[in-house]
Amino acid sequence: MIRDRGRIKWTSMMLPEHVKLLRDWAHEDTYEKQGEPDEQQLEQMNSLIGEAMEAGRAVALTYYANHRHHLLIGTIHYYNEWDRRLHVVDRFNDACYLKLEDIVDVQLAEE
Repeated sequence: MIRDRGRIKWTSMMLPEHVKLLRDWAHEDTYEKQGEPDEQQLEQMNSLIGEAMEAGRAVALTYYANHRHHLLIGTIHYYNEWDRRLHVVDRFNDACYLKLEDIVDVQLAEE
């Protein structure tokens, strides 16, 4: 039976800089890509955001930050037109500011 130790046997022959670059490269492979919504999805998200702001309903926002998709559930407090950001208050009464460019999906949350 062959006992192969995988990467361990090769790292002793590499420079520490190369090992770090390989680790960073493997970490970058886990990054998620941000999708671009089409015009129909943008229009639907716009109407849902407007409806949620008017009625004070909770929404589930999927946004892209730090190479990952995140989910935020809360109510939209207001829209800052100058910075193009949404001010969202989550269920724990924490304020979050989301750029419109980072928002991927908007759904009305079940209460």
